[in-house]
Amino acid sequence: MSKLSLSRRHVLSGLIAFPVGAALLTQPAFAANPPVYTEDGIAWDGHDPVAYFTKGAPTPGVTEFSLDYEGATVLFSSAETRDMFAADPAKYAPQFGGYCAYAASKGYIAPTVPEAWTVYDDKLYLNFSLRARELWLQDIPGNIAKGNANWPGILEG
Repeated sequence: MSKLSLSRRHVLSGLIAFPVGAALLTQPAFAANPPVYTEDGIAWDGHDPVAYFTKGAPTPGVTEFSLDYEGATVLFSSAETRDMFAADPAKYAPQFGGYCAYAASKGYIAPTVPEAWTVYDDKLYLNFSLRARELWLQDIPGNIAKGNANWPGILEG
């Protein structure tokens, strides 16, 4: 009997003997991605999502004005923008969890940079890079439809 066969038999015997082993067989190979794009627990590269609407520009937030949203810490540039977000997060949170909107339209997730953004139909979309934003802008309605069809399933990656 080969060493490999013996090892397999021992492993299978162990799984049968210990019910916890059966649970291990049903776990996904990879953990799902969080619903909000973060780095070190901070959402959207630490930028205030409301400021894209009110200032028309990416604006860094500060820890003094923060709140938890979908398991991530969101930073705001003022108490006013924090309170606006808290009152209506669906209005201000980036679509596709703040992952790259163009990547979502292609069926995968990618990080984003604050400078590559678009507000379209009163919704905020972020992109991986300025080049990805250029591609996104070529067909915003079509890209939104494709992204919506892929979301949130692409988080299972």
